[in-house]
Amino acid sequence: MACWSAENATKAYLRTMRMGKSAKEPNGAEFISALAAGNNVRFMVVACSGAADSTTLALVAAAQQTGGRIICILRGLEELNSSKVSLGSNASYVEFVVGDAQHLLLNIYKESDFIAVDCNLENQEAIISVLQVRVRNQNNTIVLGYNAFCKESWRNSTLRTQLLPIETVAADKSSSS
Repeated sequence: MACWSAENATKAYLRTMRMGKSAKEPNGAEFISALAAGNNVRFMVVACSGAADSTTLALVAAAQQTGGRIICILRGLEELNSSKVSLGSNASYVEFVVGDAQHLLLNIYKESDFIAVDCNLENQEAIISVLQVRVRNQNNTIVLGYNAFCKESWRNSTLRTQLLPIETVAADKSSSS
């Protein structure tokens, strides 16, 4: 990651809005794309509890702005097939991996500079807890937990977090560009 780029953030934000043109108002995807692109992240990983959604689409917009790479970790082949359908032509920008998110994030993709973890994953608190320790040691990785308000456990979590009331929505075929 380099220093903040307002130009990259703005362009990724606008690109995400165009990708999700059917939405009547901005949602969390625009914020996520601006955060990633503004920080010039080049290696993004998203761990999904189901099919890829607007968070993955947001990272596509950021990657197109920064020339970055996106890995999407999914639990199984059903989620893989659903993700490719829901992302449409934008799926070609994503490298899909089926496997255990915790193992992959902590061992294989530990050099990533942006990690988005779906808080609907079964072991999401353990994943984010370990990632926080790693981030404190490296200081160059952004860890984003999304769908956190869906989990009661986050209200009393011991994790050092900031929760923002941002909602992401499922990507659909009509949002591809």
